[in-house]
Amino acid sequence: MKRIAVLTSGGDAPGMNAAIRTVVRMGISEGWEVFGIHNGYAGLLDEKLSPLGARDVGGILHRGGTVLGSARFPKWKEPAVREQALANLRAHQIEGLIVIGGNGSQTGAWALSQMDFPVVGVASTIDNDLACSEITIGVDTALNIALESIDRLRTTASSHKRAFVVEVMGRNCGYLALMAGLAGGAEAILVPEADVDLDHVAADLQGAWSRGKQHALVVVAEGAKPNAAGLLKHFEGSRGQLGFDLRATTLGHVQRGGVPGAFDRLLATRLSAGAVERLRDGTNGCLVGLLGGEVQSTPFEVVMQTTKTIDFNLLKLARVLAV
Repeated sequence: MKRIAVLTSGGDAPGMNAAIRTVVRMGISEGWEVFGIHNGYAGLLDEKLSPLGARDVGGILHRGGTVLGSARFPKWKEPAVREQALANLRAHQIEGLIVIGGNGSQTGAWALSQMDFPVVGVASTIDNDLACSEITIGVDTALNIALESIDRLRTTASSHKRAFVVEVMGRNCGYLALMAGLAGGAEAILVPEADVDLDHVAADLQGAWSRGKQHALVVVAEGAKPNAAGLLKHFEGSRGQLGFDLRATTLGHVQRGGVPGAFDRLLATRLSAGAVERLRDGTNGCLVGLLGGEVQSTPFEVVMQTTKTIDFNLLKLARVLAV
């Protein structure tokens, strides 16, 4: 192998730049030329490739987002589009590809690997919904951003004796909401994986008020039903019964844009180094993630057939602690 490429795809995540840096410098240490593909799979189709040297990735370790850019690219599902992309890789004499991204990105990587092209994925998504990696690049930073926001909202909530509904990202995975709610001392946590009983939510808020609490917090995953807006609408006519005046805050994409913390920089470095090593050793068609605290690889087929779930015991624990 003499020439490889790297791309970032899907939603950006803090730590992606650390991953790019590692791929480039590890690749160079193997004696390879390394190319960056700009704007994900769309850039691969449009042949937006450029060579990357060690200095090209200097000064990006601490930066959020991705210097290669990213894009959603639904057309990747079309066989003709993938065939053209593969032809582009071969025209540029690229012999291996590393894909940094989440579920959709790795599904795309799997499709390309099935066309007899060496591909290795690196688990990176703030949602932490990608199977076969206990935690993915960007999760820890996003979680700390959410927690800082919750702590700030608690301060103003106590000043005005209010309850805040805080919606966090995560798509259809409740990991961020669960962990932020547990670490932030929320009275109630709503996640897509568990049925929501609005009577229980009301009882939790009423109980906090009757126990003399100065504030209350409800953390909601964006994929929960109802979400923050739906919850606020449901309680619109019964706020007096809750005790607290109710407000809602949706954190949104602010969770993605943070400077990556130490954990995400280290995780990105370890996983990406592992991805380069797999390509070197001829192991491909796999996702590199963190399992049992170690960098391990899992075949794409297994990853795509495995559903990741949250720890429901932690959901129960959060309810016990909210007294």
